[in-house]
Amino acid sequence: MSHDPKAGCVLLVGAGPGPVDLMTLRAVRAVESAQALLYDALISEEAVALAPPGCIRIETGKRSGRPSMSQEAINRLALRLARKGLRVVRLKGGDPSIFGRVGEEADYLRRFGVAVEVVPGVTAASAAAAQFGFPLTHRGQARRVIFATARVEGAGAVSDWRLGADPEATLAIYMGGEAASSLAMALLLQGRAPTTPVAIMESVGGPNAKLTAVTLGELAQGGASTSGGPLLIVIGDVVSAVGEALVHEAPKRASA
Repeated sequence: MSHDPKAGCVLLVGAGPGPVDLMTLRAVRAVESAQALLYDALISEEAVALAPPGCIRIETGKRSGRPSMSQEAINRLALRLARKGLRVVRLKGGDPSIFGRVGEEADYLRRFGVAVEVVPGVTAASAAAAQFGFPLTHRGQARRVIFATARVEGAGAVSDWRLGADPEATLAIYMGGEAASSLAMALLLQGRAPTTPVAIMESVGGPNAKLTAVTLGELAQGGASTSGGPLLIVIGDVVSAVGEALVHEAPKRASA
């Protein structure tokens, strides 16, 4: 392995929602050529296995509500490995630019003169729409998509949902399980109809994906439960066609 400090670099790579066949070709090649792999807790074993023999593999955690390496520690670790001249791949679930802290990590590394490349990935909302058979936008029904998180670190739940009141907006809510009920109440107070369809999806993209279809009013009353997998909540008329058949069919398509 090269240990020339001038040769080190860090690739911030999106692994998609889980299955290896939803990774981009560029992402696969990045992992296959990694000399050091820093991967999040949600990354599949199959994706980690793409790394070559001799590659340093370190799980960094970064799973909501569970113990994990701090962001500062991850930044320092990536820098230290890059300064050894290694090709470092920082592997993140979904797309690194959507709640993946790609800006923070890239800014930190570039501040120290480390070359950084970002490799995009399939985000959970796109994977969910494909797997469960609904569009994120639809003529006459949804003209915009809002990607949001229900919580802000250090500030608790997000309270201002005025943009989400638009009946032609599809809301894709990441990491929203614990705040689902308060989120729904906030949208109702902003004028969103209680009959607005809601899809609560867990572990999207994979063969064990689960979907629960409710209304916004029901979500406000009952919240969203999870069995431990990452949760995505999509709110809007575009999910109105999601039915019981898709709950059973979509995972079969994913594992085919």
